[in-house]
Amino acid sequence: MRGLFSTIIVVLVALMIVTTEAGKNKKEKNKGGKGGSDCADWRFGSCVANNGDCGLGTREGTCNEQTKNVKCRVPCNWKKDFGADCKYKFGNWGECDAATSTKIRTGTLVKALFSVDCQQTISVTKPCTTKVKNKPKGKKGKGKGN
Repeated sequence: MRGLFSTIIVVLVALMIVTTEAGKNKKEKNKGGKGGSDCADWRFGSCVANNGDCGLGTREGTCNEQTKNVKCRVPCNWKKDFGADCKYKFGNWGECDAATSTKIRTGTLVKALFSVDCQQTISVTKPCTTKVKNKPKGKKGKGKGN
C-alpha cells in the first residue's frame, strides 16, 4: 500500500510540473503574438473616412517596421475642418456682425491626439439668430397670491 501511495505522489508532482511548464510556454507565445505591445513609439496618421469626407474610418500607425490600423471617426459637422484629433476650448460667441449676419468665437488648443499637427487657435463662425426667445409656457397659476 505504501508503494502505491508513493507512486501516486510522484505522478501528481510530475503532472504539476508538466502543467506549470505548459502554462509558461502559453504566456511566452501570447507575449510575442501581440506584435506591437512592446513598441513604445507609435506614430499615427490622420483619420481617413471610409466613404466620403466624414464618418467611420481608419488611421494607420507605424512603429519601427510594424504597422497597424486603428478605427476612428471623422466628425460630420464643422469640426471636420479642424480634424477630430485637435481638441479646443472655446470662448463665448461674439456680437453679431450686421454686415455678414454672423458671429465668431475662437478656440485655443487643449490637446492634440495621436501627436497630430494642430493650429494653436482657430475661429469658427455661425449665422446670427434673429428669433426672440419666448418665455416658457405652462407656468400660469404660480406666483403672486396663489
